[in-house]
Amino acid sequence: MRWLLLFALAGSCVRLPTAPALIDDTARVQLVGSNAAEAIDFTVTRMSDGTPYHLSDDRGAVVLIDVWATWCEPCRDSLPVYDDVAKQFASKGLKVYAMSVDADPKVIAPFLAELKVSLPALHDPEAALAGKVLKVRQMPTSILIDRRGVVRRVHEGLSDEFLQETLADVEAVLAEPPAKR
Repeated sequence: MRWLLLFALAGSCVRLPTAPALIDDTARVQLVGSNAAEAIDFTVTRMSDGTPYHLSDDRGAVVLIDVWATWCEPCRDSLPVYDDVAKQFASKGLKVYAMSVDADPKVIAPFLAELKVSLPALHDPEAALAGKVLKVRQMPTSILIDRRGVVRRVHEGLSDEFLQETLADVEAVLAEPPAKR
């Protein structure tokens, strides 16, 4: 049911307040080939205990990060979808995180509880990382990172093809052989 609601919001997105305006409001999808880029790493705060989360700690797993904020209406619909995706693919090695760019960390846990989302929450105050390093321009934005730490897909906003593309990309990256160490 959540996924059907998501399709009703096709094309919806919210720009980051400090981000430059897009040319149009269509969703942007960037696909990166498996050998096209180097691994990335970053550190943000885990909301559960305030400890640092390092992306490199998840090397060997496929990681999907949903960048969102409590003031983003489309994020209310995308977060539960990612929660379902996390449950569906966890046994295959997918880790999904909800990374909030809200300035006030106190608003994050109640918002996720209201949506009944159990994803591990990360905090990037005022989009310091999301805007400058990950180049997020609007929300929701999902970032799919392979087992080597290479960004393989960036999807901004919501679109008709959103769920099918997300599932297909997750399955494709999960099907790749584990990274050699």
